[in-house]
Amino acid sequence: MKIIQKNIVPIVFIILCTIGFQYSGLSWMFFANDLMTRLARNSFLVISLIIPVLAGMGLNFGIVLGAMAGQFAAFITVVHNLTGIGGFFAACAMSVPFAILFGWLTGILFNKAKGKEMITGLILGFFANGIYQLICLIFIGWLIPISNKGLLLPSGVGFVNTLDLKIWQYAIDKFYVFRARGIDIPVLKYLNNINIPVLTLVIVALLCIGVFLLFKTKLGQDFRAVGQNRHIAEIAGIKVDRVRIIAVVFSTVLAAWGQLIFLQNIGNVQVYGSHVQVGTFAVAALLIGGATVSKATIGQALLGTVLFHALFIVSPLAGKNLMGSAQVGEYFRVFVAYGVIGIALALHAWQRLAKKK
Repeated sequence: MKIIQKNIVPIVFIILCTIGFQYSGLSWMFFANDLMTRLARNSFLVISLIIPVLAGMGLNFGIVLGAMAGQFAAFITVVHNLTGIGGFFAACAMSVPFAILFGWLTGILFNKAKGKEMITGLILGFFANGIYQLICLIFIGWLIPISNKGLLLPSGVGFVNTLDLKIWQYAIDKFYVFRARGIDIPVLKYLNNINIPVLTLVIVALLCIGVFLLFKTKLGQDFRAVGQNRHIAEIAGIKVDRVRIIAVVFSTVLAAWGQLIFLQNIGNVQVYGSHVQVGTFAVAALLIGGATVSKATIGQALLGTVLFHALFIVSPLAGKNLMGSAQVGEYFRVFVAYGVIGIALALHAWQRLAKKK
């Protein structure tokens, strides 16, 4: 009974996904391939949330700044025509200085708003988006010269709405694709004809191992200590503010790389919109996996990514078959994304009040 209570959120979503799949009419092969693609391109972003959670800062909605850092690096590769897998990894390298700067500034702000990091991160994302729009819409082509005028609006100032990333689309997704065939083992036979982007999943696996090993180090133990009790950690000699800033920097850099992995799969970047929902969807996926604002694991991040995006796949067709309109499914999954975040934050507030009493 305790296991069910502890994992009620993922259990509910497993049931919803199962019912949705039954009514969607999708073939298993299409569903599995689409889900594998979404798992590969989105899980890195979700995992980037874990470190701030364990460091006691809750759900880092500020990863939208990491996504902006990744997109700035992507723009540079487009302007200078850096192609292929080399162009992709060049974007990853160039995103690091942007992400470290944004993460450092975010960490300083979070230290000024201790206990209110989540709402601060959410509002910070809106503020940063305004500066981002100013740079991309006004400064580009005016203060920042761009030689390729095809990337600019007709006025010659500001990026066009959509930039093509075909110069390094599928750079890692299609580096090596494994497709199982002829498996007769009862459980594994369902893997037949599923396209597995090996390098992308290897990168995600390396991230998982890296995060696991990080928390075995002195810095990782400091993250946990600060997350459990800031006051005791400070008495123990841990520089709490510094540790919190490092946690946010880690998260922001990982989010930048996660956004680039996402973009290389999509093949284009919506200059003024691709980053906007990054924080919301990543947070929702983490919570659906069973995480809370104070505890999250790699397993919960991966499970949440699978369940959240499985619901994305099946809900439009399930809504169409049940209600006669695919839009019903769209409304439902938007409701789920924001609803699960709202419930989690309400429970967190209730738990904090209960502890004070």
